[in-house]
Amino acid sequence: MSIISLLGALPGSIAQGIIWGIMALGVYITYKVLDLADLTVDGSLCTGGAVAAMLIVNGMNPLLSLLFAFIAGMAAGFITGFIHTKMGIPAILAGILTQLALYSINMRIMGRATQALSVDEYNLIVSLRYINKSILIGLIFAVVIILVSYWFFGTELGSSIRATGSNLNMSRAQGINTDRTKIIGLVLSNGLVALAGGLYAMFQGNADINMGRGAIVIGLAAVIIGEVIFGKIFRNFALKLASIVIGSVIYYVVIAIVIQLGLSTTDLKLFSAVIVAVALSIPYLKNRYFSKGGSKNA
Repeated sequence: MSIISLLGALPGSIAQGIIWGIMALGVYITYKVLDLADLTVDGSLCTGGAVAAMLIVNGMNPLLSLLFAFIAGMAAGFITGFIHTKMGIPAILAGILTQLALYSINMRIMGRATQALSVDEYNLIVSLRYINKSILIGLIFAVVIILVSYWFFGTELGSSIRATGSNLNMSRAQGINTDRTKIIGLVLSNGLVALAGGLYAMFQGNADINMGRGAIVIGLAAVIIGEVIFGKIFRNFALKLASIVIGSVIYYVVIAIVIQLGLSTTDLKLFSAVIVAVALSIPYLKNRYFSKGGSKNA
């Protein structure tokens, strides 16, 4: 492994990790706050990228295009929430159905499988060519989102969403409209995912129909890494959100190191899946085999 080549790759990995960390914040809302398994994100990430790319190509300011990407993601989350709460379809299946539909919708939006976004033609706010600027812009977006999320989840509505994920039946007994809180949570989650998709399309210089494939795995990896490393240190909700972004950066730095060690890029999905599977199994294995009251032979 070349130390020089690794150091050269780290800034790009950090910038990419911050952008995907914003996506992971969306995953955190459904996975941890709402306690729902939402697979819509694999489609809504691409939706955000497709919407932002097409609006930029047609002359819209790149920063403003992210607002419409966010709205498009919110619409995708609303569809999943509606299918789940109003049609009685399990959340994981509702997400799969929406994700499947979004593939065709994303193709309709772009009109092709890939839409190029050249930094030479458009005034993109992030780009792989300008890493330092991309890191700064990504950090600004992440900090603002964390602060707004911290404020929102402290409000009555935000607290209702957290209560819904904590104890669904008790929330209903307290008069909380859990269908509404689920929909709002899914809307906000996929809005953030699509926003990250818009940023990522600018960063990599194109929106691709497959750019969201495996996004849920990366999001879960970031959430889990952040919790494992900072879970006992960061107790405040805002710091927990910050740990997710840091977890995403760590994930991409590890990926950069692994690639420098010789891992083929075609094996990254397998590597990611193994990381998530191992991390998810740690709490169970710890309680099953290593807890004081447990038995290794049970």
